[in-house]
Amino acid sequence: WERVKAKSRKAIFAMAEELVQLYALREARAGIAAAPPDALYQEFEAAFEFEETVDQQRAIDEALADMQKSKPMDRLVCGDVGYGKTEVAMRAAFLAVEGGRQVALLAPTTILAQQHLQTFRRRFRNHPVRVEMVSRFLTAKEIQQVLDGLAKGVVDIVIGTHRLLQKDVQFKDLGLVVIDEEHRFGVAHKERLKKLRQLVDVVSLTATPIPRTLHMSLVGIRDLSIIETPPLDRLAIQTYVTRYDERVIRDAILREIGRGGQVFFLHNRVETIDRLALKLADLVPEAKMAVAHGQMRTKDLEKVMLDFLDNKTQVLVCSAIIESGLDFPNANTIIINRADRFGLAQLYQLRGRVGRSHRHAYAYLLIPGEQAITPDAERRLRALQELDGLGGGFKLALHDLEIRGAGNLLGEQQSGQIAAIGFELYTEMMEHAVRELKGEAVAPEVEPEIRLGIPAYFPNDYIPDANQRLLFYKRLASLAKPEELEEIKAELKDRFGPYGQTVENLFLVMELRRVLKIFLVQQISASDGRVYLLFHAESPVKVEKLLELIKTQKNRFRLSPDGRLSFTPVHQEWEPMVGEVVELLHSIYEIPAPELPSATPGANLA
Repeated sequence: WERVKAKSRKAIFAMAEELVQLYALREARAGIAAAPPDALYQEFEAAFEFEETVDQQRAIDEALADMQKSKPMDRLVCGDVGYGKTEVAMRAAFLAVEGGRQVALLAPTTILAQQHLQTFRRRFRNHPVRVEMVSRFLTAKEIQQVLDGLAKGVVDIVIGTHRLLQKDVQFKDLGLVVIDEEHRFGVAHKERLKKLRQLVDVVSLTATPIPRTLHMSLVGIRDLSIIETPPLDRLAIQTYVTRYDERVIRDAILREIGRGGQVFFLHNRVETIDRLALKLADLVPEAKMAVAHGQMRTKDLEKVMLDFLDNKTQVLVCSAIIESGLDFPNANTIIINRADRFGLAQLYQLRGRVGRSHRHAYAYLLIPGEQAITPDAERRLRALQELDGLGGGFKLALHDLEIRGAGNLLGEQQSGQIAAIGFELYTEMMEHAVRELKGEAVAPEVEPEIRLGIPAYFPNDYIPDANQRLLFYKRLASLAKPEELEEIKAELKDRFGPYGQTVENLFLVMELRRVLKIFLVQQISASDGRVYLLFHAESPVKVEKLLELIKTQKNRFRLSPDGRLSFTPVHQEWEPMVGEVVELLHSIYEIPAPELPSATPGANLA
């Protein structure tokens, strides 16, 4: 455990170094503060055709407030699909354009960029704002015209994929970058975006904050706005996890097209998708079907997507290309084949393609009949079923953290530090490293080594699932207050029943560890009827009290040349012996009273 932590600490320090440099640059660089919203902005605001939800209004206010500061904005807006994140981006874009700056919106796919173009043009149609797009749907000549317009400053808002990050894209005065679903971009693109962050306002939109970005938000390095309130009359998606069954598939498709709706059938293997589409056409001959996947010719793919959007086809057999942000309000059933092969965030995104209107939506997650699926896949599917309430995206990311740990905060050295040491400890270490690098005073910390030979652990037959055991060990390792231990005890009893002596001992050791950390004791060990304590160099020991103890009770207390204090405890049983250690520490330390645990032998330790 100590080795794992030392390795994590090193990796975290390197990350923190990069992080601090980036944010120091942002703090130091005075950006351009936007002017407060005026009458023109209010006119734009009034033209919004829906009632803003409370969360949405808060997100808008926070983004506009950020833009009016001279420090570049870096805000993450997290909200379920269709909860109005795009409107937040459009309000920010209006403020930027009104101040004479240009706006770039980056989307992960061409089709999504196309949809954003339509949304932005519709929303800005009554204002003298020129919105253009750079994508592979355009000819080289058309793209060049847009690029010239950007360089001259006649194009106000440009929408595109990572093509916008290429060197030939030059802006006259870029003021705001909107990034949709940032986690879908590749490593190199993210690095380029990171450099942009030093210079301009950035707002990122995501329906499922992946743990990395979520974590940065929690550490307080990136600002976070959460939109949890669904729009009025939005209904939760009914989610079913079921074995592959042709009757279920046929019924689901017929039910949806029977009410005038459309169906996504998602199959993520391009090589077998056409064969599957033929099989489905035989199964449901009543439905008009089309196939869409990323390896089709661009023009063909666009036609299929636009036909589906115009209700010319009823069932779209497709790959995960529908995942990111596309809006098909009439599609309210999604069937996902081999759902066990997707990550949790991806499944959540895919399911969010439906249920965008006031109708009940259905998601069928199909898993193979005979083959076993991995425990991880099973947990992901279970988590998704639990989250069929609205606004689950944020809770989902926390589930995901527990299932797979998190990636790197900054770039893509996907490090499993969180998986290795637990989320709270990771956060603590990161904050510590950041403070140290900023030159702020950091109180010394020790990780006490406890060598008492007490059998202290969760038996496998008490918590059978290894991941659950690990989760509880991590929680115990990050205890800060005695009441947190009581909460864990209550939860264990509730979930797994009464526990035995080894678990009781584990609580004893963990509470002792918490106390030793407060008193800066590096090591405690016991042998031959004596207890040995090794103190950190900065331990606030009252030297005179220590010397007095040694002088008055020579036979009981000794100080060795290497600075170890040893003593013979009155009791040789673990619990009272630990109580004596706590009492001794109280008597020789200078510590502010509120931080002290109880000195009663065994108190808070059983």
